[in-house]
Amino acid sequence: MAQVQLSAVRKDFGPVPVLHDIDLTIADGEFVVFVGPSGCGKSTLLRIIAGLEEASAGEIRIADRRVNDASPAERGVAMVFQSYALYPHMTVYENMAFALKLAKTPRAAVDAAVRAAAKVLNIEALLERRPKELSGGQRQRVAIGRAIVRKPKLFLFDEPLSNLDAALRVHMRYEFAKLHDTLETTMIYVTHDQVEAMTLADRIVVLREGRIEQIGAPLDLYNAPDTLFVAAFLGSPKINLLSAQVIEAGPKQASVRLASGETIRVAVDAARARPGERVTLGVRPEHFRVGETANSLGAQVRFVEALGAVSFAYARLTGSEEEITVQATAGAAVEVGQSLRLGVPPDAAHLFDAEGRALRRSV
Repeated sequence: MAQVQLSAVRKDFGPVPVLHDIDLTIADGEFVVFVGPSGCGKSTLLRIIAGLEEASAGEIRIADRRVNDASPAERGVAMVFQSYALYPHMTVYENMAFALKLAKTPRAAVDAAVRAAAKVLNIEALLERRPKELSGGQRQRVAIGRAIVRKPKLFLFDEPLSNLDAALRVHMRYEFAKLHDTLETTMIYVTHDQVEAMTLADRIVVLREGRIEQIGAPLDLYNAPDTLFVAAFLGSPKINLLSAQVIEAGPKQASVRLASGETIRVAVDAARARPGERVTLGVRPEHFRVGETANSLGAQVRFVEALGAVSFAYARLTGSEEEITVQATAGAAVEVGQSLRLGVPPDAAHLFDAEGRALRRSV
């Protein structure tokens, strides 16, 4: 296993900066996910750690060894891409054994490593097949197995599930979690899919325009986002974000007026806010209380998406053009055209200032 330390890492492509002074420490055996929108720099950062890109400035250390000038082979890392890149003319066994044979590893050691990796990945029955005879999920397992046999200090995954269909992606997320538990090796995983990030990570690193926006455990980021960007990026369906104006502000609570004219109390430390300031109220779909009148707002249902255990109602705020998503249990009678009162628990709502910074929840 290996600790990874990045200190003031920067990357420029010509005159264009794409990573800005990245400071990050990843512990031995940790599963860390880099997540963010397209172009945020997450894959570039992964490639710098792998040695496939050169950092313009800063230091990269793996297992307490400076590796800025080390080749990818010297860094003790194995990388799996979204493209499986298997040799079509070789069997699964030969694909997995190829790197070890190039390194002139003894035949018995090669065989033991391949069969051990195949057992971990449950592909023992596929060893004599060729890639064209495999499904997408099986090919991805072979690509992972090819990395496992090298016994790297660090696994790097660059959007490995992007080419799979939705059902297989769900299954493969479970397989990745199992693999980490089995190998207990440091893993860094890049994705634009926030569901993958929330499901797999010990910690998530949210990147935005080449900078780290926030780092933390998945539920910490979900429940206590530092910024409007993080709040909006994590969560499916997305958090509801409503324009508001501060009426009263204090260290334990703020009262805000919505565009509809209704007033909502939020349990945050709003000592730095001032009456009249423009803010954004954030309420996740599952936190609305259908039918409650205390600390509530009105909305009219425009569409209902019934999914069995839960339903999602898409509604427009009364007296406003703003639209919201409300999660309701399957037993709740929510119909198109219905007018609702939606309670907002003060300690479940979020408030963001004009710069998009969160006002922290009061304690």
